[in-house]
Amino acid sequence: MHQTPTMTPHANHKFHPKSAHVINRRTGLEKLLLALAASLATLSPLPTAAQSTPQPTDWPAHPITFIMGFPAGSGVDIVARALQEPLGKVLGQPIIIDYKVGAAGNIASDFVARAKADGYTIAFGTAATHGSNAALYKSLPFDVETSFVPVTPILDVSNVLTINPDVINVKTLKDFVDLVKANPGKYDYASTGNGAGTHMAFAEFNSRLGLEMTHVPYKGGPEAIASMLKGETCCIMNQVQTVLPHYQAGKVRLLGVTTLRRVAVVQEVPTIAESGLGGTAGFDSSIWFALFAPKGTHPQIVAKLNAAVRTVLEMPDVRSRFESMGNSIRIESPSEFASTVKLNRAKWVEVVRAAKIAIQ
Repeated sequence: MHQTPTMTPHANHKFHPKSAHVINRRTGLEKLLLALAASLATLSPLPTAAQSTPQPTDWPAHPITFIMGFPAGSGVDIVARALQEPLGKVLGQPIIIDYKVGAAGNIASDFVARAKADGYTIAFGTAATHGSNAALYKSLPFDVETSFVPVTPILDVSNVLTINPDVINVKTLKDFVDLVKANPGKYDYASTGNGAGTHMAFAEFNSRLGLEMTHVPYKGGPEAIASMLKGETCCIMNQVQTVLPHYQAGKVRLLGVTTLRRVAVVQEVPTIAESGLGGTAGFDSSIWFALFAPKGTHPQIVAKLNAAVRTVLEMPDVRSRFESMGNSIRIESPSEFASTVKLNRAKWVEVVRAAKIAIQ
């Protein structure tokens, strides 16, 4: 078998000059790298992710974005717009409203759930987006319990049973119930979308009183109200603030508000609960509007935003404006509001179960 000859160094063997050149060149490169490392060590360390994140005391350092899940002109949007300027002045930074409309606010909620928890992306939510939707939708890409931090409520919003008298010509809640019961399945009611507060209020009402009506969801308040005014649907349980102009113009009738107490701006309209009809005792299907931050938002940022909203809501002109729309100011600390949200979710689970509602 052929073997490769082994080179045995001779005592007098000398390295070839080329080999010596390679060794010297490597030695020079090593010296250069060592010198570079030494110089870098004297520099300030690069900021870590934590160091590059704005500290809570610096917040807000630039504009804050409210993510809106409902269309421009809707009841939620009206409130957000009214809050936008005064809150921006209190915080010292502009408030931007970014519309991500659809799926009863779930698209907007999902966006905020995935956002950076730095206090600059905030959900403008409702009792539907962060309450009933969890019971209604079998699958959501976020967890309403754990993906958000409740920051602050803003308002309690009254809905009111509103009818087009050209479609269903009644003057009292009792007459409405009697007529619908005598004609099961004949009348269609509008809502601002599957799972919206307007949908849930009517679903609870129908479930309690044993009424059979067809639900017709629309893409927001403007479309839903237009359908009723045109006679495409008979009625809607929408926010007082959105139907008030049509009521004052004599285009619609208001049969009952969904709150336990009458609403000052339409004091002449009774509550559904006081009607005395079977199933209406204690009826309270009001909703709230509120702010939610992504999970992990620093408590100091949450507290600062809560305090700023409180300052705005206590301004006489702001309070007067909201109350003239038929709304009630709601002020709670973050922990108090977290309890409100939890109780509200439990309530809607029962309503959804009783009304046998499910949305894919």
